[in-house]
Amino acid sequence: MLITLITILAVLVALAATRIAPDVLLMGAVTVLILTGVLTPAQALSGFANTGLWTVGLLYVIAIGLQESGGIQWIAQTLFGEPRGSTTVRARLLVPAAGLSAFLNNTTVVAMLIPAVQQWAQKLGISPSKLLLPLSYAAIIGGTCTLIGTSTNLVIDGLLRQSGHPGLGIFEIAWVGVPLAVTGLAYLIFFSDRLLPTRGGVIDELERVREYAVEFEVDPAGSIKGRTIAAAGLRSLAHGYLAEIIRGDQVLSAVGPDTRLEAGDRLMFVGSPDCAKELRSIQGIYPASAGAHKLDIQHHQRCLVEAVISPDFQGIGKSIRELQFRTRYRAAVLSVYRAGETSERKIGDVRLQVGDTLLMETDRAFVKQYRSRRDFLLVSALNDSTPPDFSKAPRAVMILVAMVTTAALGVLSMLEAALLAAGAMLVSGCITVARARNGIDYSVLIVIGASFALGAAMTETGLAASAATMLTNNIATPLLALAVVYILTAVFTELITNNAAAVLMFGIAVAVAEQLGVSPMPFVVVVMFAASAAFMTPIGYQTNLMVMGPGGYRLADYLRVGAPMSLLAFSVTMIFVPLIWKF
Repeated sequence: MLITLITILAVLVALAATRIAPDVLLMGAVTVLILTGVLTPAQALSGFANTGLWTVGLLYVIAIGLQESGGIQWIAQTLFGEPRGSTTVRARLLVPAAGLSAFLNNTTVVAMLIPAVQQWAQKLGISPSKLLLPLSYAAIIGGTCTLIGTSTNLVIDGLLRQSGHPGLGIFEIAWVGVPLAVTGLAYLIFFSDRLLPTRGGVIDELERVREYAVEFEVDPAGSIKGRTIAAAGLRSLAHGYLAEIIRGDQVLSAVGPDTRLEAGDRLMFVGSPDCAKELRSIQGIYPASAGAHKLDIQHHQRCLVEAVISPDFQGIGKSIRELQFRTRYRAAVLSVYRAGETSERKIGDVRLQVGDTLLMETDRAFVKQYRSRRDFLLVSALNDSTPPDFSKAPRAVMILVAMVTTAALGVLSMLEAALLAAGAMLVSGCITVARARNGIDYSVLIVIGASFALGAAMTETGLAASAATMLTNNIATPLLALAVVYILTAVFTELITNNAAAVLMFGIAVAVAEQLGVSPMPFVVVVMFAASAAFMTPIGYQTNLMVMGPGGYRLADYLRVGAPMSLLAFSVTMIFVPLIWKF
């Protein structure tokens, strides 16, 4: 018991006071427990066979499948829009974010929405700092509405099943999660704007990059045809602007937001390299004259690349068309930047010179192939520039709906439904095996699996029972004990990782219930909600840390907005849990 206590205290201090990665610290603790004989190797590593851990990993694959297929981008473009008024802006962002987080891992949802929110905020003339922290909080409370909304819920459910208790249904915790989401969203929508500063993120401090002119064409079969510039989301892009429309022999300049797009319209945009990346994520338009659609490259392998023409380039003085550039280099030139100016001539007619910077659509093999050759001075790929394959978005959404439905109706367990859904994402082509592997956050899975070992050590050595005895000796009623368990879990969550806090407090919560002679369910559910109620520090929950840089936040911002949020979560949980799960 003493070895376990010292190990856990050392882990807590190290997590709170050092920058050592949580997965490294927790695996170090597991090693100590094995070497000292506190746990056998089988006991220490049994957490990695827990159904909750595997379900979390599978949900990463499903979320990445939705991202790769353009499902998330389509939802963002459809729901965000261009609202008027700061209250409406927050409502249009936070309600969908909470809804998505109920069915996808909330960490993944925030990761996918941060770039979209930054672009959207720039379009609306709003500081991202007004939106990103509320986005994190909305995702956290949205994740409490269903069993699959956050990894913490799945971890606690896995511990319940492992200890011989019946697990929770996918919507069972919604009795508490929905009231929490409604009250939390109301607070964020109506009050967070006054509490948050107007501050630029890290990205805003970078100097402006060179500008390109890129030409896109309206797809005759696309959804944008017949819509206005504003309705299509092209009026105020984050990284560029629409300079003119070429319609047949007519050139429309100074295009108004109410101008309607027609099939075959050629749209000339001017902006940074990220403008091309932004445009490639909009459904219904495609690069016009670069022949990108003719490239023999699978969709998931495509990316945007910048390359500078070297003196040894074989086609100096020749036009891109004469060089048959697309065939020779397996790359389509979208734009050319030359000596501080953007070339707005037809791409095929541009004659290449030394020092020209080309913005191209190609594959990542191009970077490896030409980085060490003398054709180009510099070759670099733009991060996350693979265009979504919108044609696969409906099937990805259908797979998600099928997974949730089968699990909710009890046709399959959550693990079985997630296994089939992840497999369907791969078989249907929504995601490749390589992308699925890369999309899984293995550090989170290691933290969860290692945390189970600490929880097992607390139970096996009697440490959890001793801690419960100390609590119950000074507490007269189950309701007061429930409040103490919530507060302890919430404090641990703010200082260490949410999953580790949940696992450590699970054993104590069950032991408290046993010593009081009441049902453990209210205590277990309270641990589940308190472990997600991390609003006052950036390290308490991963999404809080993810928005810190882009939003330019400081610790005081988390305390100012998060303290009322934490009090609200405590109040709602303590009111509803005893009503739904009786002592």
